Amino acid sequence: MKHIMKLVALAVFALVISACSTTKPSDTSDNTGVSQNTGPTAEQLAAQRAAEEAQRRADAEAQRIQALLDSTTIYFGFDQDVIDSEYTEMLRLHADRMVDENRSVILQGHADERGTPEYNLALGERRAKAVAQLLRTFGVADSQIEVVSFGEESPAVTGHEEASWAKNRRVELSYK
Repeated sequence: MKHIMKLVALAVFALVISACSTTKPSDTSDNTGVSQNTGPTAEQLAAQRAAEEAQRRADAEAQRIQALLDSTTIYFGFDQDVIDSEYTEMLRLHADRMVDENRSVILQGHADERGTPEYNLALGERRAKAVAQLLRTFGVADSQIEVVSFGEESPAVTGHEEASWAKNRRVELSYK
């Protein structure tokens, strides 16, 4: 979140600098003594393009970050409670939000239908606790985290094949 704010500030600064730049209009006259306006200088055009590009990059980064914050599900491999590295940035952004806004979250652990109900409850809890540990690593207080396991009882997708099971092996972040 701090990174995006720096990018936005840089883009705004570039826009202000290009908008505030003062160049003395050249008085170009032809032989008749009539003044001709030659338009913006190459430097002004380059500054404007740079500011527009910086703004485009800042907007794209803001959209990417918002997409990560909109994502609230972490998926796991079969019989696994280890968080894949692809979720690290997403969880760091959620942790930053939780710390900055003093928000609390319920981590809902789930498993697919394979295994006993007791085993799947324990697996869902291990998954939720793994997410909780990573959030704590990013600065979230214990008091902001609640861990719940549903085991196999609340599938996201019904079905008895790998594609369905993969969607059911998850932890969902639910803000209070």
